[in-house]
Amino acid sequence: MNMPLQSSQVGKTVHLLGTLVTFKATAAETQGAFSLVEAITAPGQGTPPHIQRDDAEAFYVLEGGYDVFLDGKTSAARAGDFVYIPRGVAHGFHNPGPVPARMLIINLPGGLHETFFLEAGDGVADASIFPPASPPDMPRLLAAAARAGIEMLPSA
Repeated sequence: MNMPLQSSQVGKTVHLLGTLVTFKATAAETQGAFSLVEAITAPGQGTPPHIQRDDAEAFYVLEGGYDVFLDGKTSAARAGDFVYIPRGVAHGFHNPGPVPARMLIINLPGGLHETFFLEAGDGVADASIFPPASPPDMPRLLAAAARAGIEMLPSA
């Protein structure tokens, strides 16, 4: 059996909005079908509500918990929970707990979110250490979001 070549992004970690995002599978490895990342979110951090043009996105919570905003409602997602986000549905997440939370995020098709994470995030050498907290570079974040088909919405 031939093993696929690994993308140069696999294993790379970026920090974005209080979340460490580590690439596990990229569009280059999945023939564009999907992207898979591991996300570790610091306490009190997360993503603002947004809508994207991906076909779908899903979260599988591994540790801790998230408050997930989905289509106007907020629900608790804890370890072992799966959240499916269809195309065009407003969503976001926040770690309400006192310790980091961890989940897998899959995006279909692959590529759009990879581009966003790489353009809007800052590379880190250690996927287990959060850099010092600082406000995001909003012009950079919004420009990267626009290029990836992500529309940021006002906070819920």
